[in-house]
Amino acid sequence: MKENIIAKKTFVFALTMIDLYLELKRENEFILSKQIIRSGTSIGANVEEAIAAQSKRDFISKISIAAKEARETKYWLRLVQESKISNLDVIKPLEEIEHIINILTKIVKTSQQSESKI
Repeated sequence: MKENIIAKKTFVFALTMIDLYLELKRENEFILSKQIIRSGTSIGANVEEAIAAQSKRDFISKISIAAKEARETKYWLRLVQESKISNLDVIKPLEEIEHIINILTKIVKTSQQSESKI
């Protein structure tokens, strides 16, 4: 069976978000940390749901939700970076989330195109 690259990437990213959450909590930052843990782990959960989708439309819906969660996570990461609320380096997670967003967007577009041809 072929490895699902986006499932693996989003799982590893979720682990990174858990680490970031714990670091932010250690710095007594509770608001952004909760937002990051929710949206950052939700991406992979929605990808997993998409893998088990009951229809093409269901698949597109779940992947679209994952893409939205990825964009939200990017927003929270940018806030951590730009607000200087923490000294944590979030450049690598920002690069990774951008890559994930690009993959998810491509999956949605390709799936929508193939669905419209049916």
